[in-house]
Amino acid sequence: MIFDVMTLFPEMIEQACNYSILKRALDNNIISVNTVNPRDFTLDKHKKVDDTPYGGGAGMVLMAQPYVDAYNSIKQSEKSVTVMLSPQGEPFCDAIVNELSGYEQIIMLCGHYEGFDERIRDIIKPREISLGDFVLTGGELPALCVIDAVSRKIEGTLGKIESANDDSFADGLLEYPQYTKPREFMGLKVPEVLLNGNHKDIAEFRQKCRLERTKAKRPDLYKKYLENNNS
Repeated sequence: MIFDVMTLFPEMIEQACNYSILKRALDNNIISVNTVNPRDFTLDKHKKVDDTPYGGGAGMVLMAQPYVDAYNSIKQSEKSVTVMLSPQGEPFCDAIVNELSGYEQIIMLCGHYEGFDERIRDIIKPREISLGDFVLTGGELPALCVIDAVSRKIEGTLGKIESANDDSFADGLLEYPQYTKPREFMGLKVPEVLLNGNHKDIAEFRQKCRLERTKAKRPDLYKKYLENNNS
């Protein structure tokens, strides 16, 4: 999987990907992460990428020319998708993660300031994705979330791909509770069913916990799960 990130702050992307599981995926050539800085494509000596908005208003708007030229400099694979990280986008979820993991390349546009000149959208026609109903100072953190979430779905990133398949949201439910040693801590014991080695009983216990946890913590997901499985 190739991630190409258009950002004014490439160090944010590069440094964050240099740790833990993402670093291992990079070292093993399972993923590659490249950054493209629109400042390198400006036409003036000051490398200006933003200007005041037509019609007035607070803040600065990212100019179309540097972003469109930076985008056109990226070599695209046959199976590529372009994503704009934007609070106006569709909510990021596990279904989108699964969809994106099927591409060979994801190109991401990170905004800043008051956002993009609308002509960037008109020309590039990206898919817009949002982390939620809130506004961040830039698109770098959402881009890193996309990189992290999608990378986990790529074979070889995790020790076992089953780890991703059993995650919360993988089938519409939250994950079951997990335990490790010791068996008892501050009077709290590991459920006995997890210690008996009966895989059928363990699977049933975990599924029961998933249903109960989802119903209690995310009734919206629980309702949707029931609808999908009773239709």
